[in-house]
Amino acid sequence: MNSNERVMKRLRSEPVDRPPNFNILMTFAAHYIRQPLSRYYLDYKVLVQANLAMLQTFNLDIAQTISDPYREAADFGLEVEFPDDGLPLRRGPLITDVSDLKRLSIPDPAGGRRMSDRLEAVRSLREKVGGEVPIMGWVEGALAEANALRGDTSLMLDLHDRPEWVHELLEICTEAAIKFAKAQIHAGADIIGLGDAIASQVSPAMYQEFALPYEKRIFHEVHEMGGLARLHICGNTSRILALIPLTGADIFDLDWMVDLRIAREKFGDEGPAICGNFDPVRAMLQSTPEKIHDTVWSCLRAGGPRCISAAGCEIPDGTPCENLLAHAQALAGYHG
Repeated sequence: MNSNERVMKRLRSEPVDRPPNFNILMTFAAHYIRQPLSRYYLDYKVLVQANLAMLQTFNLDIAQTISDPYREAADFGLEVEFPDDGLPLRRGPLITDVSDLKRLSIPDPAGGRRMSDRLEAVRSLREKVGGEVPIMGWVEGALAEANALRGDTSLMLDLHDRPEWVHELLEICTEAAIKFAKAQIHAGADIIGLGDAIASQVSPAMYQEFALPYEKRIFHEVHEMGGLARLHICGNTSRILALIPLTGADIFDLDWMVDLRIAREKFGDEGPAICGNFDPVRAMLQSTPEKIHDTVWSCLRAGGPRCISAAGCEIPDGTPCENLLAHAQALAGYHG
């Protein structure tokens, strides 16, 4: 059974040889192949090499193009600095005044330097592992993109002070995400991941107004193109679990502080498959191979027959390789 078959059967609650492994590896992956982070972010060939190494070494079941939250934002015009071996730095907001919205134009995914680089990564992975391993493209959710362009504090104030203006911004961000998602599917992506981290920082009512409708629209277009939709919201999403099925996501990444059993009850049999959700720090970075087996199995039992195994968020840089191998071995021995 190859990874593509394994994932599709798991989503349908059909028997598989082992649960799929969907760990997110970015900084770890770059350093594993001894490359600085800047090259991982800016050169698709390095990103592809790193992710193929993760597939081969740690038995992942997904080929990923996720890297950082500034792909679309940089092509909108946001100034982003890339230290040689550090995380990208936003030098300041692109939108400093509400009037700046009039000058904001939706970038062409094929023309923007950073978006086109991801398209090349998708094409390269398709050529190398397409049909055997599902390939995941990535877009920022509208609220997350608005946050990248406007800035955290300013956007939070805007949600209260000028909600109609925020919706105008979200419309632009949604159209950009849809164009980028479609371009990635056309390039060969099977799954589109959508990151909307800031959505866990707002109230359920604000999530329902400012995030949910836009996630739903993006995923509708993904499905129209024949792709699968994966929603990733970092942090504690316990307060909005009942709303997540309304997004249309096929897979939802559950961070470690959310109760898996409660999420399973909220989603039911028709909601998204759960991906997660052990603590990437305590249960992977700081753990031991002996403990990881029990942790992984416990999550799978709680998540049910459609649960996909992964840490709640990105695997930290510096995680012992033997711990990642222990995760793969735990999955190989699980037949629940």
